[in-house]
Amino acid sequence: MTRSPINPTAASLLGFLHAGEASGYELLGCAEAFIGDFWSLTRSQVYRELTALEQRGLVVAGDTGARSRRPYALTDAGREAFASWVAQPPDTEQIRYPLLLTLAFGAHLDTGRLLEHVERHRLTHEERLAGYLGLESRGGLDAYQRATLRFGIHYERAALAWMDELPAILTGTTEAADPR
Repeated sequence: MTRSPINPTAASLLGFLHAGEASGYELLGCAEAFIGDFWSLTRSQVYRELTALEQRGLVVAGDTGARSRRPYALTDAGREAFASWVAQPPDTEQIRYPLLLTLAFGAHLDTGRLLEHVERHRLTHEERLAGYLGLESRGGLDAYQRATLRFGIHYERAALAWMDELPAILTGTTEAADPR
């Protein structure tokens, strides 16, 4: 019997379950901490996927415990489904960047207001960069976690450099350098 492939959200849950059984609440916490800056999961997605994974025999649910938390454990079929998913070439990313969307329609907004939005976003990027650098300095990450973390560091630095250019670009005070 050929099984349909799992989606990336389901795969991430299976990936986290390799570390041991966990409740939906715990899995959501893992996702927020480990992949939340580049892959979002909502509570409803987590529980919907866990139900579907259980129906497919990829996880098994334990008895409901304290605070109505139900632990899930990875099955051999779940390990196989995850191994199949992780071996496939990933799709090309598609940026969903709300600030960039607003900027695309910036002609309909006062430049000063738009730059205020940029400054609010700058704080988030500065905080993320500081957090990533802190994680890097603590060490204890495997090579794959370090590689992922390094992407985050480079991304945040690039976003901040781009934000540095925006006032000149938007006010026309100087030509922005062409990065090519």
